[in-house]
Amino acid sequence: MTEVAPPTTPPAEPAPSPGSEKHWYVLRVQSGREEKVKENLEKRIRAKGLDAAITRVFVPTERVSEMKSGKKKVTERKKYPGYIMIEMDLTEETWFLVRETPGIGDFLGAKMPMPMETHEVDKMLSESVTTPEKPELKIDFKKGDSVRIKEGPFENFEGTVEEVVPAKGLVKVVVTIFGRPTEVELEYWQMEHL
Repeated sequence: MTEVAPPTTPPAEPAPSPGSEKHWYVLRVQSGREEKVKENLEKRIRAKGLDAAITRVFVPTERVSEMKSGKKKVTERKKYPGYIMIEMDLTEETWFLVRETPGIGDFLGAKMPMPMETHEVDKMLSESVTTPEKPELKIDFKKGDSVRIKEGPFENFEGTVEEVVPAKGLVKVVVTIFGRPTEVELEYWQMEHL
């Protein structure tokens, strides 16, 4: 009869701490599978009865508005691809449950999982609460980009982006009209990169 060695525990990892409180942590996960990893982790939490210790698993997303084929389209994209956030009471049991979930790499932190700062958590949670009526505009232009105007009175003119005003969806472009540089204000969808 052969003996089976007992499972080893990782060195210098969190030990159960009586009376500890919940904090937010950042987890590295497989990029592109954030939602699936979140679902799997939530199933494992319920199965182990750790709902009180791990209260929220969160994939920060944002709604963006962009023009595709001349039509305005609102899509949702992940703010931090390859990462999810989790609110939990960090104990040995919760640490093992999270780490053993398929698709999860590790907690962020040098040797120990580092909790997020309160202001980081507040910012993350407030930014993720966007209303569908006001999605953030996805403007792919920056100062200095060379562009060609594809619609409006300056159609087919080429210019250089001078300023981007995301709140209004406008881009200020300098074009040459009659040999003089002139600044024109256009909507972001009226131009394309050269």
